[in-house]
Amino acid sequence: MTFQSKVLNSFLIKPTVLVVGLMLSSQSWADAAGDLKTKLTSMNSFKAQFSQQVKDEQGEVLQSGAGNIALAHPLKIRWQQASPDETLFVSDGKKTFYYDAFAEQVTIMSTNGLIDTTPFILLTTRDEKQWQKYQISKTKNGFRITPKTGVESQVEILDITFTASDVLQSVSVTDVSGQISEFAFKNSQINEVLTDKLFSFEIPEGVVIDDQTSSE
Repeated sequence: MTFQSKVLNSFLIKPTVLVVGLMLSSQSWADAAGDLKTKLTSMNSFKAQFSQQVKDEQGEVLQSGAGNIALAHPLKIRWQQASPDETLFVSDGKKTFYYDAFAEQVTIMSTNGLIDTTPFILLTTRDEKQWQKYQISKTKNGFRITPKTGVESQVEILDITFTASDVLQSVSVTDVSGQISEFAFKNSQINEVLTDKLFSFEIPEGVVIDDQTSSE
C-alpha cells in the first residue's frame, strides 16, 4: 500500500456517483473554479475541530472519528485524528510527516510529491498549474472537485460546502477504493495567526522511520 493510500484509507467511501458535471460547459467550469478560488483566497488560515464518518454505498456507517485540522498558505497542513486511532499528518510546506502512534512509525515525504495525488491541495495553494488539473462544478451547497483525465489521484471526488458566511463547513471525500468519508467542522477559526510550530513535527525517539524523500 502506498503512503497516500495508507493515509487516505483512514477516512474514505463510494457514493452513487451522479454525472452532473458532464452537462456543464467549459465556461461553467471556469465560473465555478473562480467562485471557489474567491472563497478560498479570503481564507489565509483555517483551524477547526472535525467529526468524521466513513460510510458504505448503502449509507451504513463503517467508522466514526474525531480530531483537529489546521490549514495555512502555502501548503501547510496539520491533520490530527484522536479517534478511533491516534494519527498525525503534518506538512510544513516542504516535508510531510505521517505519524501512526499505535504502529510507532513515521513516514516522511516531500510535500511536492503529494500535490498530484489529491485535490485537497487546492485548499492550501493558489498555484494555477495545480488548479488546472481539476474540474470544478457547483453543487447545491458548495462545490465538487474531480481530477481531470490523466491526473493520478487517490481521491475521485471532493465535495466542499460553506456556511452562509463563507466559512468552510464540511468536506466529503470519495477515494479510489470506493469509500466515502464525511467531515463536519465546528469551532472554526478563520485567518488567525498560526505559528510555524503548529506545522512542524519532532520525531519521537524509538519510532520506525520510513523516509521516502530519498527515493523521489
